[in-house]
Amino acid sequence: MKEQLTYVYAVLRASPARGPAVPDALRGVTGAPVALVRSDPLAAAVSTVPGEEFSESALRERLEDLAWLEATARAHHLVIETLAAHTTVLPLRLATVYLDGLRVQQMLREGRERFLVLLDRLTGHVEWGVKVYADVPGVPAATAPADDIGEPDPGRAYLRRRRYERQTRQDTLRSAEKAVRRTAELARPLAVERVRHRPQQGALAPATGENVANDAYLVPRRLGEEFRDRMLHAADEFPGVRVEVTGPWAPYSFATWQKGAGER
Repeated sequence: MKEQLTYVYAVLRASPARGPAVPDALRGVTGAPVALVRSDPLAAAVSTVPGEEFSESALRERLEDLAWLEATARAHHLVIETLAAHTTVLPLRLATVYLDGLRVQQMLREGRERFLVLLDRLTGHVEWGVKVYADVPGVPAATAPADDIGEPDPGRAYLRRRRYERQTRQDTLRSAEKAVRRTAELARPLAVERVRHRPQQGALAPATGENVANDAYLVPRRLGEEFRDRMLHAADEFPGVRVEVTGPWAPYSFATWQKGAGER
């Protein structure tokens, strides 16, 4: 029989009776049913996974496989968000794996006080993502400085266009920084915490625009729509700047008890 490991998605409170219900149809990263491992007053949402795919050595290779990583992350996220719709959860990192349920119970016992403090703090709150982008396109000839028209020296015309492009970029980035400060000001009366993530670059960034801020806010659930509306209008007075708002999510950025992939 092939080795089976235990994949852990999140920590949550157990009910006095049998623990929080998990939907029968909920499936984990390999299609296995999601269940609960209890160590009162806590529980962990888990599913079984094959050892040949989720062992420590296998994960080192798998985490370099973008297709596998995307599929696993989607399933991981689905489990957490499904549970978060019904109760407060502490999401664990992608590919947190233990040898068996006994090791999961040990983890719950050892982290009991920390988990309970975090659950108390996060109850009734959700995470919103706020990204600020500076749209700095190249400068086409039609928008080049007017005094370039009829410029007999192509080199001088090129340098003038480059200076214009650099100035346009700098002006837009300054506006974007003002918009970032504006989002923080508007969020302050509503959000209880803020985490500043590294701006996205490369394949993680959108096709257009430069990501200059990538923040997460912890907001009381009842204030979510007001928060979203404030953020969406935070850059209205700043040309070339836009704000993207995502959520509400389970509080990934604020569940600070986190360990790396392949934990045993």
